[in-house]
Amino acid sequence: MEWVEDFYSRTGRWWGEAESGIGDRDRDRVERFRRVCGPEPKRVLELGCGYGNTAAAFADAGHRVVAVELTDRADRAKAHTERLGPDRLRVVRGDFYTAAFDSRFDAVTYWNGFGIGSDADQRRLLRRIATEWLAPGGTALVDVYNPFVWAAWNGDVELLQANPTRGYHHELQQHLEFDPVSATAVDTWWDTAEPERRITQRLRCYSPADLRLLLEGTGLALAGVLAGGEPVDLAADLTGDAAWLRDHYEYLAVLTSAAD
Repeated sequence: MEWVEDFYSRTGRWWGEAESGIGDRDRDRVERFRRVCGPEPKRVLELGCGYGNTAAAFADAGHRVVAVELTDRADRAKAHTERLGPDRLRVVRGDFYTAAFDSRFDAVTYWNGFGIGSDADQRRLLRRIATEWLAPGGTALVDVYNPFVWAAWNGDVELLQANPTRGYHHELQQHLEFDPVSATAVDTWWDTAEPERRITQRLRCYSPADLRLLLEGTGLALAGVLAGGEPVDLAADLTGDAAWLRDHYEYLAVLTSAAD
């Protein structure tokens, strides 16, 4: 996972001005959390918090949040932590594979990032959630990349124009490929002014069936799934379902203790 810090730090510099404020996506995550976990304030651990905007939205909603971020995207979280104060939002700069906390949490969230590294890396993280971070009766909410949509994007190339008035100062190009053997999306970006400086992220994708297998032995179980914000009946026949095959590039997995 040597590429992780460079990839997210550099892309963070490309997009930070435009995307570090609280937006609709952050408020949608708070609402999905409320639907799954109830309206009462919770103590929440957010993994891979980026600029801290989703964590700040949770703090604004009354939750007490500790957030962890490896890259210098965390520098932009300072505005949120100064506004909210350390009792409501604390951002820790570090690696969540090694980070330690002095208490457990009612909920652990990981938005738009699970799948970095190998299956063994994911299991190591899931075990930490189950055995070190979640309080009894707690819930983990994890965005998981849907392999079917990423596979359909294989070969796509997209040009993103600069838009300085909105805070996007770089013209960027993206090239997507998909490895069907490892079910991994290979996502390459570059600034068109520096085409030789390409950066690539590799994202392991899991169907719900694959996720269930991954969870075995971690102490967590798949309690439910939301796609497009709506609950999915995993026991139903979804053969040919267009939304799963074409539209939902990620889904929200609801994880609870396997012993519950």
